[in-house]
Amino acid sequence: MSRGVRTGLSVAIVAKDEEANLRRVLPSIPGWVDEIVLVDSGSTDGTVALAESFGARVVQRQWPGYGAQVNFALRACSSPWVFSLDADEAWSPELGREIEQLLRGTPAYAAYFVPRRNFFLGRAMRHGGLYPDRKLRLFRKGAAWAREDTEPHATPKCSGPAGFLHGDLLHDAYPTLALYLEHMNRYSSLSVPLVLGRGPRGRSLPGFLQAVLLNPLATFAYNYGLRLGFLDGREGLLQHLYHSCYVSWKYAKAWERDRGAR
Repeated sequence: MSRGVRTGLSVAIVAKDEEANLRRVLPSIPGWVDEIVLVDSGSTDGTVALAESFGARVVQRQWPGYGAQVNFALRACSSPWVFSLDADEAWSPELGREIEQLLRGTPAYAAYFVPRRNFFLGRAMRHGGLYPDRKLRLFRKGAAWAREDTEPHATPKCSGPAGFLHGDLLHDAYPTLALYLEHMNRYSSLSVPLVLGRGPRGRSLPGFLQAVLLNPLATFAYNYGLRLGFLDGREGLLQHLYHSCYVSWKYAKAWERDRGAR
């Protein structure tokens, strides 16, 4: 697939071994997009070949952390506008049409939030704080950057006012429980430096109980109860239950590392 300069938009993706997701994601990117820049950190599957078959410019770079890799991908884009896309997020047709119309006119803002529809075990989550789950994704090049000290949740931020789009990003990251639990285990480990950076927790017994027990329970009660997560059925119960486990894990792992350091 060849791409020509038409609307002034680059799509930036960071990836490693994302062939399965990219088979769904890359076809969702409209042909009018100027370029796709994919920064790969050593894939051993068909990620690179698949991306190149869709006209992407692939740049190889060793993994320095999520925020730093996203910022590198943003700098590598050559168009005046950039869309920062995770390797497991697809554009809905509505989002594609909305962005094309916006860029063919005169955008009122330098950055735009996009609603993200999260899927869990194949079901679209509509409650519990999981929708609209707005993310800053579309912006003029240089108007937004990812923070590099908030692993693993480094998403682009801007300093000025931003607009809001209506078309959805489709985030189907967790089609199986095994994959979700593996991700939460990995993310909780990556979150340890961020937790410790906010100060030691759990050195006293009351602090320990609050971090690894009360905080997860409060998270579950808030998202599943007050934010109506129970309306998403069995999938909603499992998602919020295991997300609260993730909260406990990250504090427990931070306590373990702090104990070892002392």
